[in-house]
Amino acid sequence: MQDDPSLQLTERQRNELDYHREHAREHEEMVSRPFSWDILDRPARRWWNAYWQMYAYLLTLDLPGKRVLVVGCGFGEDALRLARLGADVYAFDLSPDSLGIARRLAQREGLAVTFQQAPAEALPYQDDFFDCVVARDILHHVDVPAAMGEIRRVAKPGAMFVVNEIYSHSITDVVRRSRFVDGFLYPRMQRLIYGPGKPYITADERKMTERDIALVRAILPTLAMSKYFNVVVTRLLPEKWRPVLMADRLLLAVLHPLGRFIAGRTLFAGHVMK
Repeated sequence: MQDDPSLQLTERQRNELDYHREHAREHEEMVSRPFSWDILDRPARRWWNAYWQMYAYLLTLDLPGKRVLVVGCGFGEDALRLARLGADVYAFDLSPDSLGIARRLAQREGLAVTFQQAPAEALPYQDDFFDCVVARDILHHVDVPAAMGEIRRVAKPGAMFVVNEIYSHSITDVVRRSRFVDGFLYPRMQRLIYGPGKPYITADERKMTERDIALVRAILPTLAMSKYFNVVVTRLLPEKWRPVLMADRLLLAVLHPLGRFIAGRTLFAGHVMK
């Protein structure tokens, strides 16, 4: 699909477009596979999984009829699920190829979602427009201060902002970037963690640090919900072993005050302050 020629993109954003053009080609089969709604039916079942816990929280919100923005919607899974819950869903992504798949899925499922190509740093929506904003695994791809300025602008005062992001405290990241881990251990662990295929990691992405999280939380005076996930999972061990996932989540539940230092994923929500 063709990019919107009116968009003024940075080099980093163009690199993302090139990556996701190939990524979309590799996932064309999504349009012919049944779409899973299981997470809407029993989200609390997987209490150790950040994605399922995000929906356990979203289901507590009064979303029918509310305007909801999905930030960086990718292939549209969250947009479709939120539309199925009765929300008036708007979703954007930088990649027109990903949006092509998202639109076809929405049409196939009979769901009305307003998709648009846009960067998170320059949103095409009017001020004070959304009742809820959902950002999952996208903020680590963007210019956080610019994107947060736009999200705050388009959200209504008091709008709910739900964030689910990969994360690494700067202290933990020092260990991750050490010569031993980066040069020796991680290349050997990568196949175990991600499997034999190419991991879904773009060249310019980086995990959010505590400074990035502080910029996000600056527009949320108080948190309505906060959870941490993944101490060893996705760092040393893959997500496929359920007992390890459970033990990992229980450890972080017990050590919640230390979560900001040792976790690899953060899930939180709060009302936007204008």
